[in-house]
Amino acid sequence: MKILLTGGAGYIGSHVLNLLGQDGHDIVVVDNLSTGRKEALLYGRHEEFNLEETERLEELIKKEKFQACLHFAGSIIVPESVEKPIKYYQNNTQNSLELIRLCEKHGVHNFIFSSTAALYGDSATNGICTEESPLIPINPYGRSKLMTEMMLEDTSKVTNLNYVALRYFNVAGANVDLKVGQCSPNATHLIKIASECATGKRPGMEIFGEDYDTKDGTCVRDYIHVDDLAQAHVDALKFLVTKKESAVLNCGYGHGYSVKEVVETVKRVTGKDFEVKITGRRAGDAGTLISKAGKIREVIGWTPKYDDLDLIVRTAFEWEAKLS
Repeated sequence: MKILLTGGAGYIGSHVLNLLGQDGHDIVVVDNLSTGRKEALLYGRHEEFNLEETERLEELIKKEKFQACLHFAGSIIVPESVEKPIKYYQNNTQNSLELIRLCEKHGVHNFIFSSTAALYGDSATNGICTEESPLIPINPYGRSKLMTEMMLEDTSKVTNLNYVALRYFNVAGANVDLKVGQCSPNATHLIKIASECATGKRPGMEIFGEDYDTKDGTCVRDYIHVDDLAQAHVDALKFLVTKKESAVLNCGYGHGYSVKEVVETVKRVTGKDFEVKITGRRAGDAGTLISKAGKIREVIGWTPKYDDLDLIVRTAFEWEAKLS
């Protein structure tokens, strides 16, 4: 297929690009390299520009006659979204609106959207989110993504555009063959930060709050290996092409670990100790977010291979050591 992939030099986009490239698809990546790395572009052709350059984007879409668009480009840091909401609505919502409009205009009928479990906020029952859980995001990051899902839903009802919105839980680890991994500057992902501590790149780390209503007082999250998440996109693309219908799907394993449990796992798997300080809560953090993860298996036939926290941690650490 001829595929447009936005944000393909970033963490998740590069892992999806790796799988799509291995499958022989013809891919054009649009990425401004603000957080991504050119070295992560293992396949395809790279067009370096910002999505808000709509004239250039339209020219590309019109010329290439893409059959599908996978949209990863966006801002993802929850605390930053609280401090800079306009940036998030512009980058995540406005740019997505223009991309959807241009895809619909030029006949790109298959659209996969990089969404988030942040849409659920604190609405989950016992911290477990189904796709039918109320959507009550508690930060601008989640709200900006929710607006894009709403735009896709409304557009798909009156056009030939079909979409899959994949609501990520906590993505972690690196490609099992260490071809690509997480290189985001100033990363805020827990396992990435702990791996930086284990490799000596950071002197220590902080845990933001231990007074949540969880088993040890720290936030609980559903961690999914990035290669499994990448495979979900490949399966979603096959679903769109064959079924020609839309879906909204959680991407997680259906169980969670607390921040303290993850930190202890990193120390045990790597054999490295490092300083950990307890500090106050961060704005916009929910206490528990765990997926109800059966629908994605049923709808698109996704079968995860790497549901193992030790494996997730080991690949993250080995990738971090490789970067040293």
